[in-house]
Amino acid sequence: QVQLVESGGGLVQVGGSLRLSCLASGSIFRLNRMGWYRQAPGKQREMVAQVTRLGSPSYADSVKGRFSISRDNAGNTVYLQMNSLKPEDTAVYYCYADTTPGYTPYWGQGTQVTVSS
Repeated sequence: QVQLVESGGGLVQVGGSLRLSCLASGSIFRLNRMGWYRQAPGKQREMVAQVTRLGSPSYADSVKGRFSISRDNAGNTVYLQMNSLKPEDTAVYYCYADTTPGYTPYWGQGTQVTVSS
């Protein structure tokens, strides 16, 4: 019922910045939370940042002060501004959304972020 498409990944130098975007389509009137997870090679997928339907953000400790999540007024697009990037930020970043009722989860296909030293 919901499709998520990420964009904005790429190769960046240490200390650089990228902005990821995720556009939701389908039953967007049912969207609740949106956010970003990442998975590095050999690691489990971890939450990076989330934002509620009302705009309240939360962040993983590893990215606090460097990343900023935001959501457009329509509630169907979420952004992740990534600053002061480190090599350990290298991962595939996945857009996440859930819906009401029932909080059904949806995932994007992922976008690669590579931070080179």
